Amino acid sequence: MSDFDTLQLALQRSAQARQADERACEHCLNALYHAVRRLGGPGLPLNNASLELTPDPFAPLRPAPVGSFHAAWLRVGMCEVLVRVRRDSSGFHGEYGRAGRFHLPDLGEGALQELARALLRGVAGEYSEPVGRALN
Repeated sequence: MSDFDTLQLALQRSAQARQADERACEHCLNALYHAVRRLGGPGLPLNNASLELTPDPFAPLRPAPVGSFHAAWLRVGMCEVLVRVRRDSSGFHGEYGRAGRFHLPDLGEGALQELARALLRGVAGEYSEPVGRALN
């Protein structure tokens, strides 16, 4: 068996696990998007929020192996923030903006609402920094 055949066999064998991992991460990203939309309060959704799933711009391999980051651009008003998430045995780990990081052991509504608030505060803080610090 050639090295090429070995690679193709490995990709075929991991396809189902990779697809399940991708679906779970996309579900997490969508749940975060809906949590952001609910920040306006009951009956007052943030209508200027949207989500665009995208290939992870920092991924060294495609298709992404199991445990890799999956990404989306979250737009809120005039701002877009890249959100990346990966899944492991302890839940979902992610990052957003330049320095935001999070861990969600599950996708419970309370944890998602807390993360949505932290994400908006963190991104607002990045825009509120003095110009010299923001460029570093």
